[in-house]
Amino acid sequence: MTYSSPQSTLTVSEINRQLHASLQQLSPERLKAVADFAAFLASAESEAATQELLSISGLLAQVKLNQLTPKSEYVNWRIVRSDV
Repeated sequence: MTYSSPQSTLTVSEINRQLHASLQQLSPERLKAVADFAAFLASAESEAATQELLSISGLLAQVKLNQLTPKSEYVNWRIVRSDV
């Protein structure tokens, strides 16, 4: 098994290859533990992103207000911004 130092810069593809090679060597019990930990990390990252959005002053109120806009009042973005 190859371990990399934290300072080395790996691409996502290289990390995926290393992870896949390591996962192939694990017992079903350890593989389940890895899956649970990955789910925990994904949840924590999602929660952090949610908290970051919620910390933006007035964002939630604006989103709720926008959701009340009837679809008949929607405007095609190509009409609003012809330079996009």
